Amino acid sequence: MPRIRRPARHPTMTVYAAPRDRGRANSQGDHVDPSLHPSRQLEPAPRLLITAGPTHEPIDAVRFIGNRSSGRLGLALASAAADRGWPVTLALGPATLSCTDTRVQLLRFRTAADLAAILAHETPKCDVLVMAAAVADYRPKLDPEMNAEQSKLRRTEQKLVLELEPTPDLLATVAKSRRPGQLIVGFALEPRERLLASAREKLARKSIDLIVANPLETMNAETIEAHLLSRDGRHDSTPGAIEKTEFALWLLAKIEAHLLRSHAHAVTARPAASPSPQ
Repeated sequence: MPRIRRPARHPTMTVYAAPRDRGRANSQGDHVDPSLHPSRQLEPAPRLLITAGPTHEPIDAVRFIGNRSSGRLGLALASAAADRGWPVTLALGPATLSCTDTRVQLLRFRTAADLAAILAHETPKCDVLVMAAAVADYRPKLDPEMNAEQSKLRRTEQKLVLELEPTPDLLATVAKSRRPGQLIVGFALEPRERLLASAREKLARKSIDLIVANPLETMNAETIEAHLLSRDGRHDSTPGAIEKTEFALWLLAKIEAHLLRSHAHAVTARPAASPSPQ
């Protein structure tokens, strides 16, 4: 668990200049969240593992079941965390965007099974896991005798029926096996009418610490409007739709604050040392 360093007070810790519309007040008035500025209060810096992008579950050598996730948010989180001085590993699916930040350790996956193998190897080494990848809930159930990577279904005049099977629940799996002190952040992408209810249910069912609830239209978009729910009942919201680069700063500040609260709670809960014998 990272230790707390209490830095000297400095104006840059309480004022953060917005990167856009510098000449105008933002939609919330002339105020920008000071927590977006990297405070570097955690020592050592937490090791961050981020998953991002879609999965492609093969039907045959050329067809797959996938989704429209761009991986844009995961890339923004990785660079923002590296700016904070955090060691970052990014597991990126088959997205159209790529990671060019040399400070980030980049791992690639294509299927849910590929990502499961990465998580099994990398999760024990991280302090914070952000599961931003859009992992398929189902994959084609393939004939064991058919090599999907080397075959192609031919067109016929007959109906083609694909049988789907559920993929492993990767988030629940890592949550069950995590070590004490690890922080796990999940995502819930849902229609607006059931967004918060679904996010709260997923937060409890998966036994994770934080969950980002965002509506369907944020997938593959450049902006995001989101709520952050925590297991201790906290509820934070973005000031409307913001760019994903700005959201990355917002989310990392919330993660850092959660780590600091957890550390402070652990210190106060620690039993006092017995007095030494006279």
